Amino acid sequence: MEERCPWCGTDPLYIAYHDEEWGIPRRDPRALWECLMLEGFQAGLSWITILRRRETFRAAFAGFDPATIATWGDPEVTRLLADPGIIRHRGKIEATIRAARLWLTIEAGEGFAPYIWKHVDGRPQQNRRSRSSDIPAATPASTALSKQLRKDGFNFCGPTITYAFMQATGLVNDHLVTCPAHDRVAALA
Repeated sequence: MEERCPWCGTDPLYIAYHDEEWGIPRRDPRALWECLMLEGFQAGLSWITILRRRETFRAAFAGFDPATIATWGDPEVTRLLADPGIIRHRGKIEATIRAARLWLTIEAGEGFAPYIWKHVDGRPQQNRRSRSSDIPAATPASTALSKQLRKDGFNFCGPTITYAFMQATGLVNDHLVTCPAHDRVAALA
């Protein structure tokens, strides 16, 4: 009998995220950047906390439009620090503004999607694990991505965060082989 990955539990929002988004390969540069920023806000918290606030984050951060956010400064930081619908962490807010500027530079060069996807040679890595305990917190690829991001000026992007980002955006397929989503996601590679 196939069973959904156990990490999503029974929360309907988490189940929908698992079934409809997690692990689906994304190549849209803005969507990749949004996910990376949200993973950074998740540091030290559970993903469901971010997922429950994602729409509020999107409203507060202008739909995660890097061109808009790149123009922000102290007034916007102050506004965001007063917004109870998001994670009010000055360092994470300022890192997102800085990352928007970095995104613009990368997007104008090689492109943000190729910049991210080159860490898996442009193709989703297909893992075949049958137990959650076999899934690592970080991998050599997530460590390399983390090092690249940090070198280029990003923050809140350690190897564990970047691996969670890689799983969420389909750079790696970490649905368990017993999960009905595994083969469906693998077919999208």
